[in-house]
Amino acid sequence: MRLTVVLLAAQTALRISPRLLTSKAAALRTPRPDPQRRFRTMETSEDPQDPQNDVNKSESDVNAPSEPREPTEESQRSLDAPAEPGLMPGETVVREGKAVILFPNANEVFYNPVQEFNRDLTCAVVTEFAREVLAQRGVRIVVPGETDRVVVRLADERNGGEGEGEGEERREEFRTAPVGKRCEEGLRVLEGLAASGLRSVRFSLEVPGLKSVTANDCSAKAAALIARNAAHNNVTHLLEASQRDASMLMYEARGKKECYDVIDLDPYGSPAPFLDAAVQAVSEGGLLCITCTDMAVMAGNSGETCYSKYGSVSIKSKYCHEMALRIILHSLDQRANVYQRYIEPLLSVSVDFYIRVFVRVRTGQAKVKNSASKQAVVYNCVGCGAFHLQRMGKRISQGKHMKYSAATGPPVGLNCEHCGQRYQLGGPLWAEPIHDTEFVQKVLAAVSGNPSRFGTSKRIEGVLSMVTEELQDVPLYYVLDQLSSTVHCNTPSMLQFRSALLHAGYRVSFSHACKNAVKTDAPAGVLWDVMRCWEKSNPVKRERLSETSPALRILSTEPTLQASFDVRDDANPQSRKRHLTRFQENPQANWGPKARAKAGGGVSSELEDRRKQFQGKRKTQITDSAQLKNFPCKKFRKVRSFHALLFPNERFIKAAFR
Repeated sequence: MRLTVVLLAAQTALRISPRLLTSKAAALRTPRPDPQRRFRTMETSEDPQDPQNDVNKSESDVNAPSEPREPTEESQRSLDAPAEPGLMPGETVVREGKAVILFPNANEVFYNPVQEFNRDLTCAVVTEFAREVLAQRGVRIVVPGETDRVVVRLADERNGGEGEGEGEERREEFRTAPVGKRCEEGLRVLEGLAASGLRSVRFSLEVPGLKSVTANDCSAKAAALIARNAAHNNVTHLLEASQRDASMLMYEARGKKECYDVIDLDPYGSPAPFLDAAVQAVSEGGLLCITCTDMAVMAGNSGETCYSKYGSVSIKSKYCHEMALRIILHSLDQRANVYQRYIEPLLSVSVDFYIRVFVRVRTGQAKVKNSASKQAVVYNCVGCGAFHLQRMGKRISQGKHMKYSAATGPPVGLNCEHCGQRYQLGGPLWAEPIHDTEFVQKVLAAVSGNPSRFGTSKRIEGVLSMVTEELQDVPLYYVLDQLSSTVHCNTPSMLQFRSALLHAGYRVSFSHACKNAVKTDAPAGVLWDVMRCWEKSNPVKRERLSETSPALRILSTEPTLQASFDVRDDANPQSRKRHLTRFQENPQANWGPKARAKAGGGVSSELEDRRKQFQGKRKTQITDSAQLKNFPCKKFRKVRSFHALLFPNERFIKAAFR
């Protein structure tokens, strides 16, 4: 019988057309293209065991897609072009900006288009930083697609009364530094956690005025891949691969003449272990670019963990994203003060699932004494959300000298004067401006004047426009939705609320960190007076309010300010009038940071499975309210299950009495 079965199987196999077998095999070998990813794979018959199949990826390379936009001609050509020469088995090519990066395996590629904004913004900031620094060294940078700028030395500004001929001679003294060429007077750049080296390759190809770029990673496979990517992009004359511990590499560079002018740290999670070395290894007036992705810690979910990492207690609040920026700035300044150094924030942004700060580090014992008065603790009411800042120190100018003393306080009582609830204490945090408006305007002008340079130019223009419109001397913000929710009334339009504050004589602005933010110098009492006036025209049913609720306490007080809600022209900022891309929508599901790379390579799938488990619950929206009865309340289910445990035989008792 077995022989009969074998003969029948052979007969069936002979009936299969060879052409069908060939087409099936070709279909199995041909990878299905993914239109959302701009990369290609090439499989060969060579040995797949390659030492570069595995890379510990940084947060810039391990994340999710960026802002949705139409595919460009360049990206479409990259998909349709023939395979890149020199690819290893199963390798993937990713194109971003001018860089062409090789990744070890298509199944392990988590190329992060959403972090393209991070890399584009960094290239723009480093370019403007190089323009300022090299202008003092007699070098003019040349950016492709950018109109020529008139660059004048500081000496020319001081001696402005000299003849025109001498001024022309000075302009001729400037040497040019084009993109992709080594500049002996240029900047030395370090990327401490480079992974694939994508960011460093882009620096070498897109930022002019560089002397050297060091792409470091502690993984041997990552360092080998960085070297391959540098050779693949023909930037070996600028880019050097390094396999060192990032902290030790920076510690060895401290105190030397050849220290780094720009240090970029983009770790997976917290940068806290590298901050002490970074503030020492950067040159005088150098630039630190720091990314933090541990937002759960910095946004108040684990205040004790935040204190252990950054020396500050985070609290849950509506302004948590700006507070996270001020916490990392406080930590940087505190660590720099140990070595008689201090920071000057140039740009601090909270976008997507991370925060990014660009600060200059300078040395000066006298300026370090001002740091205590730059920090503050925050008192946050748990009932109405009103907050008050208390500076850590006080400085008073006395002619040429500065007098320092301890701050006096607290600025609040035991309970909130508006709702009677208690206060939470958070901080210390940075209480000075978090942006240099003049520098941000230079970056904004360069990006808007050359929009084809970056793929995310529109979003950079929108975010930086909002940054320039923010009130720089007002820390933190309120959220209009929270104010309305506290008093249980309808929400006024943003323009009406902003107009009411402007009519009252106060300043107000948006915040790039929150869509409905209200950043104002008006005290909390004025805000609640505005809400009381709004509630009079949109009354709340007082009988439904609890006697201990903050809403009843706030609405029981008569307003001392008669608010006017007539919309003013200056209530609508230019970034909103021009409909700039300020806050992007999530491009797709599960777009946040991916799982951490495993020690042996690859990415752990356990975290991804847990994240996807509760996603897409309401893909089919319920339009008929009667259908809601089919979804029992979770608490009701818990009560029933608990009741069944206590009285397991209840249904039998009821049946007996019937």
